[in-house]
Amino acid sequence: MASYPNVNAANKYARDVVAKKIPACKEVRQACQRHLDDLKAQKSRSYPYRFDKDEAERVCEFVQLLPHTKGPWARERKLITLEPWQLFIFSCIFGWLKKKTGLRRFSEAYIEVGRKNGKSVIAAGVANYMLCADGEYGAEVYCGATTEKQAWEVFRPARLMLSKSPALVSMAGIEIMAKNISIPEDGSRLEPLIGNPGDGSSPSCAVVDEFHEHQTPDLYDTMATGMGSRDQPLMFIITTAGFNLAGPCYDKRRQAQQMLDKGLPNDELFAIIYTIDAGDDWKDPAVLRKANPNFGISVGEDFLLKAQRDAVRYPSRQNSFLTKHLNVWVSARTAWLNMASWHALGDESLNIEDFIGKACWLGVDLASKTDIASIALLFRDEVPDKKGRMKTRWTVFVRNYLPEGAVERASNNKAAYETWVNSGDLIITDGEELDFDVIRDDIKDLAGLFEITEIAYDPWRATQLAHQLMADGASIVEYRNTVQNMSPAMREMEAAITGGRFRHAKDPVLTWMASNVVAKADAKDNIYPRKEKPDNKIDGIIAILMALGRAVLTENDEPEESIYDTSDVTC
Repeated sequence: MASYPNVNAANKYARDVVAKKIPACKEVRQACQRHLDDLKAQKSRSYPYRFDKDEAERVCEFVQLLPHTKGPWARERKLITLEPWQLFIFSCIFGWLKKKTGLRRFSEAYIEVGRKNGKSVIAAGVANYMLCADGEYGAEVYCGATTEKQAWEVFRPARLMLSKSPALVSMAGIEIMAKNISIPEDGSRLEPLIGNPGDGSSPSCAVVDEFHEHQTPDLYDTMATGMGSRDQPLMFIITTAGFNLAGPCYDKRRQAQQMLDKGLPNDELFAIIYTIDAGDDWKDPAVLRKANPNFGISVGEDFLLKAQRDAVRYPSRQNSFLTKHLNVWVSARTAWLNMASWHALGDESLNIEDFIGKACWLGVDLASKTDIASIALLFRDEVPDKKGRMKTRWTVFVRNYLPEGAVERASNNKAAYETWVNSGDLIITDGEELDFDVIRDDIKDLAGLFEITEIAYDPWRATQLAHQLMADGASIVEYRNTVQNMSPAMREMEAAITGGRFRHAKDPVLTWMASNVVAKADAKDNIYPRKEKPDNKIDGIIAILMALGRAVLTENDEPEESIYDTSDVTC
């Protein structure tokens, strides 16, 4: 009878995670539950996939015949021993096959795990297996990254593993060069790949390391389109979290989460994300195990505890700790909002049509004629807390507008803008400048659907539109974006998000903007919104704060300087 010690360990890991015997976040539990559910579903004739234990065991055995390449284990010349969570990843990616063809089910894998958790072992193991053990004639395996240094973070250990495995090199006919590994008999090769590779490659596998550092999807797109001639290619992404919520990595992460949530089915994507849950206290040492599956093995407990203490003691180190060791995505280095809490309050089922006829406040932010403008609708209702006391809850919907010419002019955000335009999350107006008539017509339409109590605007940009809306019969209120006006609104929004009294519809543009807001404080501990870079747009949040300010405060009639007039801000 065949023995499958590695597969059995992988399946046990999945069962233990689901049973909460192993500390894990929601996304890890979902990935494990998906595997267990699919094992049951494969028994049905109509189910298109089957789990092949032989294939799963084969890849695990192959990787564990490779040697360690650094640290005390390499010095002692030890072979790799995959931990149960690593066995689970390899078994799932390579063990699930299509019943009809016998080819691999998963064409793409997204793995997010903290630093020092053995990423290079996994990535290099995949690269070497795909080069010489996958059965692909003329295999082309690329280790892709934005810089040569990062590309070598996978290629170097893969090369060293083979250099220290003479029997494998001889059996497979491998030739190892300084910047290339090849099998001359069939033309297979493994190479590092930096930046935008251009067209022409036909990869059977692309290992994309630290995808969060990619500003554009160029490398990913080129690799993906080049895989069309391969029977069972694999796009293998392994990364930590990052800061760019408008980048291709965060977009892929969102797709992975939607798949795990069963909101956007994708049977050919394997994903597992090691992070902490919304509501977890990142300062609690107990959460370290959730985001660090190799806790106490390749990443030491003392190391993580010290990094955690330093992040608590020194605010400047907090976001680096959150992204690199807990896989919590943040944008601005001194971000205002807790993005884990923000994500937890997103509700894709929210539909603005369900609010027709209800009262709301509307904020209008027209920071520039050549950049993003936003309008926000803010609804208020009362909900009971855990003790049955009624609390105010806020629900927001935001529309963001951008002139067509700004998409073409954009540098860092161009790919994100194009994605959001295609998904309908960003509204484009013709020409090089914003067509305020489009915004005016939208507001008139909204006024016919909702009972707009007031429209708040900053006269620095919107005076003409305000006069037009007033002529249309709207109730217009000047709301200068001063510290005195914005601080109470920011404090209420902070409290509402922390207390779970805030809802949004998971608009990706608004989420990106929320992550970009930096809270600047004055001598009296008032706070006001800023951004660290011109490309970090925050207009949608400004519009919400204007509406929220009118909803919770009386109008401030004293003339104040607009925050837009300061030299360090352009929204």
